[in-house]
Amino acid sequence: MEISSSIARKAHFLGSKVRSLRKQSGLTLEDLSVRCIQIDARAAPSVSYISLIETGKRIPSEELLKLFAEIFQKDINWFLDDNLTVKIPKMEKTGGAVQSFSLEPKFLFSDNLLQTSIPDLLSQTGTNGRQFAHILIRSYQEKHQNQFPDIERAAEEIGRKRFPLSIRDILDLYKKVGLKVKYFDRPPFVTENDSGHKIRTLFRSFFEPPHTVVLNRQLEQEPRRMKYDLSAYLGHKVLHNGDGLVSSHATGGELGGSPQPDSQSDDKVSQSDILYAWRNFECSFFAGALLCPRLPFRHYLAREAHHIHAFEKIDITAGVYMRRMTSVSPYKHWHYFDAFQPGFLRAVYRGNGIPMPWGNMRMGMDPCRQWAVFRLLDNSKKQKPLHQISLLISGNDLRLYACVSQRVYDAANNSHVISTGIDLMPALENQGINTQGICELIRDACFNKGHDKLIPQEARESINLVAKILNISWVAEGLKNPVQIICPRSSNCPKDKHCENQPKRRKKVSWLNEIKQEVLTELK
Repeated sequence: MEISSSIARKAHFLGSKVRSLRKQSGLTLEDLSVRCIQIDARAAPSVSYISLIETGKRIPSEELLKLFAEIFQKDINWFLDDNLTVKIPKMEKTGGAVQSFSLEPKFLFSDNLLQTSIPDLLSQTGTNGRQFAHILIRSYQEKHQNQFPDIERAAEEIGRKRFPLSIRDILDLYKKVGLKVKYFDRPPFVTENDSGHKIRTLFRSFFEPPHTVVLNRQLEQEPRRMKYDLSAYLGHKVLHNGDGLVSSHATGGELGGSPQPDSQSDDKVSQSDILYAWRNFECSFFAGALLCPRLPFRHYLAREAHHIHAFEKIDITAGVYMRRMTSVSPYKHWHYFDAFQPGFLRAVYRGNGIPMPWGNMRMGMDPCRQWAVFRLLDNSKKQKPLHQISLLISGNDLRLYACVSQRVYDAANNSHVISTGIDLMPALENQGINTQGICELIRDACFNKGHDKLIPQEARESINLVAKILNISWVAEGLKNPVQIICPRSSNCPKDKHCENQPKRRKKVSWLNEIKQEVLTELK
């Protein structure tokens, strides 16, 4: 068949296929244009021209059709046949993959009973107010698939979508909103986190209402972290007019950031725990949106194929880069972990409903050590990123994930591991691939030949296909390594040799309030 003549005869049907593929992949017209530019800038179409093609008002050249074929991993003749068989997935009504159950019978779930039973439940499980607050926030975040347009809009209005931003650019924004900066000098010191694990700590910054941000001069040696702190406090000023209800920033703090300076070291639940945790989340999300505005950053990720080290080129921290990736990507099924030894979580996002690799939000009681974040956390000598394809086995349920984990160092030089990944199942299903069959193929190969074998060729080809479509380079990198069998808990491990972990008792330490008062006294 001569392609050029076929294109002219079937232009309208071809446009419908291009539009369906684009929407199935979660791409905007501008996203598709950027992907084309990434492959061949000379032949790449404009946004308006792609729109005309999709509506059948323009006929793509053979050269342009080859670009579409490469991006969507289709044979060029597929665009020209007589079948429109592309399936556009429907979003779940909940907007995410958060597990839930029906609150029945209703009388047992009245507000009054919940208000009295939840504190008792938390006390019995050893969960404090801040940890409970972060569970609530994480559920809210996952339900909304990490989409918070009001915060995005506020960041874009003040930052005008400039990308990347320098410290000088952010300080210019400070002048615009009436913020000023003061400095103090405190070196890192050794303390214990809430798991009793000794850790180097740096008290980085705090907000003194109504318009003063106080920074540790140590941050001058860490400009990427200074950008984040400045951006987060700018968010507090923009979103809350600098009322002061925001936590101080300290490296080596507790889950989700450091507690507010006047927090008490006990396990009681207070309303202030919820308020401060939510405020901290808002300011952190604002900082990410300011430093990585949605569209410019989304196009940057496309150009870089989501490469793990691309954060260095735009001078932001790896954590901001990887967290923001989960929010702006057209693909919605992401997860993210940030963990310190011996198993202490600072941040969690599970937009795809991936199980928690820890027994609780403090420290794992029965973790599976084959999760990539644990494997890298346990191997202190490994400095290079770890790319991993994982098959999760939980009873008869099989799930397939891809992730990349990276060892980084905080402002006090503590080593920790950040890990971001995707659920491969929806991407495979979008291509009409039998996901259950692929998972069973991988499982059988692992158990027949040993637990650490390369992925079978048929499964490898399917995963590589979606890696190209999603334009995520580290998915393909994971295919070079042995697949790992993981499980929700080591006690349910499907392998002969189970993973083990020795839990440690916790010790509460309060120190932020004392440091802040010292700094304020010196600044007077």
